[in-house]
Amino acid sequence: MLLLTKAVFAVMIGFLLSSLLGLILIPWLKKMKVGQTISVFVGEAHRKKEGTPTMGGIIFILATVITILALLVTRKVDYTSNLGIVLLVFIGYGIIGFLDDYLSIKKKNNEGLTTYQKLLMQVLIAIGFFYIYMKSGGQTSFTVGTLHIDVELGWVYGMFILLVLVGASNAINLTDGLDGLAGGLSAIAFIAFSLISLMVGYEDIGIFGLILCGSLFGFLVFNTYPAKVFMGDTGSLALGGTMGAIAILTHREITLVVVAGVFVVETLSVIIQTISVQLFHRKVFLMTPIHHHFEKLGWKEPDIVKLFWIFGLILAMSGIIFGVWL
Repeated sequence: MLLLTKAVFAVMIGFLLSSLLGLILIPWLKKMKVGQTISVFVGEAHRKKEGTPTMGGIIFILATVITILALLVTRKVDYTSNLGIVLLVFIGYGIIGFLDDYLSIKKKNNEGLTTYQKLLMQVLIAIGFFYIYMKSGGQTSFTVGTLHIDVELGWVYGMFILLVLVGASNAINLTDGLDGLAGGLSAIAFIAFSLISLMVGYEDIGIFGLILCGSLFGFLVFNTYPAKVFMGDTGSLALGGTMGAIAILTHREITLVVVAGVFVVETLSVIIQTISVQLFHRKVFLMTPIHHHFEKLGWKEPDIVKLFWIFGLILAMSGIIFGVWL
């Protein structure tokens, strides 16, 4: 009963604080002229979004961090190495995204940090992750109990951490192309991972995930169609990195592929399109990521988002069963 109370409280506080911060920060972002630059390759419907405030990820990042710190100070939640790692990744990837957004706005194009600059910062975060993880006695093997898989990776586990963090962050970044799409799918995925974490004994991670869910719900008040603010790389990189970190810490890396299935499909659509164009000079999709393919088919933006949310919810429910059973 106490755990249920904590869970409800976590979601509620995250939502209320995020909603309040949205009311404060969105006018400030407008005043600072932090507007989104729209790519020339997207449809005319997106052109009218030019100038919509971006970097809105700071809304749910601040809401989540403030809430978890308040709970730590009041001893409602105990500090653990896992919680420290999640905060490191969440804040660290948020900073990377913030710098990327800032440079894009300053240059007035979509070119922020270079690939090498992003990778260097992500490597540093992965090293920090691996150090704290090893100091706390974390295992360095890839394990799937029900399939009797237990592969010891040793120091290579650090590279595995980097691979998961980079892959997850890029997947959400690619999906962030329609109003509310990435935010809604992320909220659904974090609900799934929070429940899995609580059910398999990771209360610290579960509570953090629920706070983030509540914060995302508050953000979606302003981010759903027509969006008043975009999360930007500030939000998408933070969400992706954190989702990957939680999957690693709970040893549910395969479950991540299921729960984040829509993100995986979005990423695969880009990879397939790139390979097909380069090797065969033919497009498989009208435009990628795949949500733009549906736009080219004439679907309305809110309908695409709803469809993807439904698939995300189905996959999340499947992932909960798979993750607990795994």
